Amino acid sequence: MSKSAKYGSLEGKRVFVTGGGSGIGEAIVAAFVEQGAAVAFVDIVRDPSEALVARLSAALQPGRTAPVFRYCDITDIPALQQTMAELADLLGDFDVIVNNAANDQRHQIGDVSVGYYDERIAINQRPMFFTVQAALEGMKRRGGGSVINFSSMSYHAKNPGYPIYAATKAAVTGLTRCLARDLGPFNIRVNTVTPGWVMTQRQIELWLDENGEAEIRRAQCLPGKLMSEDIAAMVLFLAADDSRMCTAQDFVVDAGWT
Repeated sequence: MSKSAKYGSLEGKRVFVTGGGSGIGEAIVAAFVEQGAAVAFVDIVRDPSEALVARLSAALQPGRTAPVFRYCDITDIPALQQTMAELADLLGDFDVIVNNAANDQRHQIGDVSVGYYDERIAINQRPMFFTVQAALEGMKRRGGGSVINFSSMSYHAKNPGYPIYAATKAAVTGLTRCLARDLGPFNIRVNTVTPGWVMTQRQIELWLDENGEAEIRRAQCLPGKLMSEDIAAMVLFLAADDSRMCTAQDFVVDAGWT
């Protein structure tokens, strides 16, 4: 039996997650379902997303709601907002928005075109604003809500090899802080979660080698590896009423790397 925190205020909450089909997003979806929330998520990976829904649905506890998946390319803002509207019609107005989806594709300065630059913004930065725009009136009707935007410790650590990705993730902090000011009067909290190097399957397959293992041991204050569940735990706290007076903040979960 899990000894992790249980948040009574999340029972029945309506949650929308981008990039919920794998990696950190998968852990977030599973964590909210376990708390009794009604979760909808979008992703461009169809098979893993459908498998996640099937797995969580098969293990549902009494009174829990199965998650709902819709395929959606979040770079298509009209499609994203239409999908959110359809999901809100199905589940009800959203209480929580988790802007998790991102792509940390590596790139070299000399190879970056204007088109590639714009594409990185379209994936990693632009959708965060428009999910909030789409959910705003519903959150007002609900009397408040929580928006959780994902940044990355990559720009804090001055990591090489993806300057455009780092720039988009640095921009998240500014978006969060200004949205928090605008939305605070409606009791809508807006915070950033900044993960460290999380051991998703993608990271393990692409980047974790002996040098990476050594870097983790050198850079982290805490031993061991950072897992998706560690990030999901922070997201749950920020979605729950326990964090009701937390807004405009950046919550770093990186085992002390930065």
